[in-house]
Amino acid sequence: MAHRIESASPRSAAASRGQCWRGRSGRSYCLDQLDLMQFSLNSDDLYVIAKGAHVLWVGSSEELVVDPQSRARFRLALDCADRAYRVCDCGSESARLSTIWDLEGAEPENARHAA
Repeated sequence: MAHRIESASPRSAAASRGQCWRGRSGRSYCLDQLDLMQFSLNSDDLYVIAKGAHVLWVGSSEELVVDPQSRARFRLALDCADRAYRVCDCGSESARLSTIWDLEGAEPENARHAA
């Protein structure tokens, strides 16, 4: 599977539907589900790669460039992921790292109400 990093329109047709996930802090995030087979990173967006309700990697192209550990986790995540999301609004640039931390422990909101 080839994975591309490219600059594209943040509201591309690849976004098929939204889903709400709740972060570690309890904050709710609206995520646009993307087609994993057509997944590519936009340089300005934040992404979540998951398998089912388990978050495997959260970040942006910036993390892949500056952080070798994030790059390794990204590659591993793509090997076993079954879904990818774009974060609709991660707030200001200064809030990006706290958003990444919060989403690393996130779960779909509907998962809390199941069972």
